[in-house]
Amino acid sequence: MDQTRFYIDGQWVEPISAQVVDVMNPADGSVTGQVALGSAADVDRAVAAARAAFDRGLAPLSERIALLHRIADVMETREEDLAQVITDEIGVPLWYARKGHAAAGAAHIRILCEEMEKFPFEWMQGDTLVTRVPIGVAGLITPWNVPINQIVIKVAPALGAGCATILKPSEIAPGNATIIAEIMHEAGVPAGMFNLVHGDGPGVGDAMSRHPDIDMISFTGSTRAGIAVTQTAATTVKRVGLELGGKSANILLDDADLDTAVEKGVRACFMNSGQACSAPTRMLVQKDQMARAAQIAAGVANSLRVGPPRDEDVNLGPVASQQQWDRIQGYIDTGINEGARLVAGGLGLPEGLDYGAYVRPTVFADVAPDMTIAREEIFGPVIVLIPYEDEADAVRIANDTVYGLAAYVQGGDIARVRRVGRQLRAGRVLLNYPVLDRTAPFGGFKQSGNGREQGKYGLEEFLEYSALIGHGTE
Repeated sequence: MDQTRFYIDGQWVEPISAQVVDVMNPADGSVTGQVALGSAADVDRAVAAARAAFDRGLAPLSERIALLHRIADVMETREEDLAQVITDEIGVPLWYARKGHAAAGAAHIRILCEEMEKFPFEWMQGDTLVTRVPIGVAGLITPWNVPINQIVIKVAPALGAGCATILKPSEIAPGNATIIAEIMHEAGVPAGMFNLVHGDGPGVGDAMSRHPDIDMISFTGSTRAGIAVTQTAATTVKRVGLELGGKSANILLDDADLDTAVEKGVRACFMNSGQACSAPTRMLVQKDQMARAAQIAAGVANSLRVGPPRDEDVNLGPVASQQQWDRIQGYIDTGINEGARLVAGGLGLPEGLDYGAYVRPTVFADVAPDMTIAREEIFGPVIVLIPYEDEADAVRIANDTVYGLAAYVQGGDIARVRRVGRQLRAGRVLLNYPVLDRTAPFGGFKQSGNGREQGKYGLEEFLEYSALIGHGTE
């Protein structure tokens, strides 16, 4: 793939700067290609194209919906290409790259189109016409862990609202964004309405955040980076939407089916090699059930096969980079040193592997809520089991975090499960491992960010209110 060019104003163009970096395959350390790192000058060029496209005027709603359907149509034909690139760049098993990554894109777009058909873009309020209009030019900064999903739930609602867009994907996993740019071109997105500039945070992300002609920044990534984006964006008073880190609690009430609740919780935490901001990484277990829960969790972790992501029977591939592997090892070492009880996994490579960024699925039990591994986002296949005394204690521990992206509650009495769920300070509370609802709002409280994505809630992020007050005389 040629990732040394950018997609600006409907054309593939050479970057103004010529710096390139290698894109690494975390499974074996090989170089899968190179990506150009853009500069502020490249951002200026993309913003000029986006501003000109936006100023041409808002396309009718029917045309915007038809365009999104065409994007979904083309995306479905490219799902295998997207899956292959995802496996190469971030190391997820190919079966999961197909099912959990590539297929999500078109699914989100189809749901958005259904929501747009019935969305209230304008209404009369007495003699006042209240309208919701596109905010303008939107800068979109996306991460490497679930890249297709995060690109689509920003780009699609922005285009649906009528905004012109500039996308900066992660330089760690840029290939899927290049394919998405090809999809946009084939689907007939008007020139300038979608632009792609590869690069890193200091070079491109910062320039986008401070650019006076970008009206909004939508960012997904670490809390640290989100703070930096917000501070820079404040100089031009632009809107900022943030989806940041998480340390989600999973409360197993004492009447839950322990075997099922623990097994599903561990598997959910380890999906995508634990690299998900909403993963249930803190499993809260009633104190008297800790020994049994730890035994079940260890059994699940030890049953998972870690290995080359193109092997059909692999459950977990590598984490996304050697840097990520080093970070996770540091947290595992800290957990051991702070006195948490290691019941599965641990330091080093999994048995039978002597290269690659592979992490042993790791379970800590009897973890105190104030331990580092219970408070900081590890972003790897590491789960901590924390004991609680009673329901009130479980809620207190669950809420005692700077994050608030997601939470989970498992139990036999659904009325009780809902009562506990209502007390949790999180943007999403998942009860008894439900089927994923792509229409539900996604976003967090506290240092997990602000704003919401997906469905009609994601559309609202790219709209601004305008009021036409009064009426003319006869």
